[in-house]
Amino acid sequence: MSGAVPAADDALTRALTVYGDRLIVLDSADDARVADYMALSDAALRQHQDPANGRYIAESSKVMRRALAAGHTPRSFFMAPKWIDALADVLAAHPEAPIFVGSDAVLEEITGFHLHRGAFAAMNRPTPLTLDEVLSGAKRIAILEDIVDHTNLGAIFRSAAALGIDAVLITPRCADPLYRRSIRVSMGAVFQVPWARLSAWPDDLAAISAAGFDIAAMELTASALSIDELGAARSEKLALVLGTEGAGVSAAVLAAADLHVMIPMRPGVDSLNVAAACAVAFWELRAR
Repeated sequence: MSGAVPAADDALTRALTVYGDRLIVLDSADDARVADYMALSDAALRQHQDPANGRYIAESSKVMRRALAAGHTPRSFFMAPKWIDALADVLAAHPEAPIFVGSDAVLEEITGFHLHRGAFAAMNRPTPLTLDEVLSGAKRIAILEDIVDHTNLGAIFRSAAALGIDAVLITPRCADPLYRRSIRVSMGAVFQVPWARLSAWPDDLAAISAAGFDIAAMELTASALSIDELGAARSEKLALVLGTEGAGVSAAVLAAADLHVMIPMRPGVDSLNVAAACAVAFWELRAR
């Protein structure tokens, strides 16, 4: 146990009695034990380091609870003292994980931003799923090509969970679904929808096709079917490829796809944000 305990902080005083040496009071940001939480605001750094270190950050008590419900295991907890009582059941269920607490100023210095949501957990990443595991039993899958915006990625996972997408595949350059912003925007849907990162894009399309999927690239081309037409065809197994904002689906994927599909729009509007487009597509192309 380290750091001074503010005499007026009743929650912290009670917690010290309950959790003993497991509760670590931080009085400085210079503490190697909280390395998992350092520089959370640096997206580029975390995108590289977190997968390499086998961790991700669950931000907010709601996300934390959904991660734990999905069977993920915590490395540690990190929070303002006022959150301790509200998370008592979670803390009790994982007695092996240390609990780091500190003042708002110290926690902000560690993470790089103000902790609006109060409580975090550093989680162990689950074992990655293989392509075969993700495709097994699936009828509708989404393939996300090079989508690097974490907000869009989280929104797509949320729509996938809500609108009947059985699995999501992401290309090597796609953003990390377990980055904290993606998790937060998805409302924890990244823990519900099976997903895997492809390793040989676009060559992976051959394996997906061999598994019986019709591959539809969502792009406005001269040969594109309307989404209504494709929905009416009711493919038994369908893989929908969505490209990044601006560039769209790559030329190599357009050439390899079985067909192209587009959402008809009123004159003067040529596209939707990829997250909005996927929600329309997931609903229209759902298995029926």
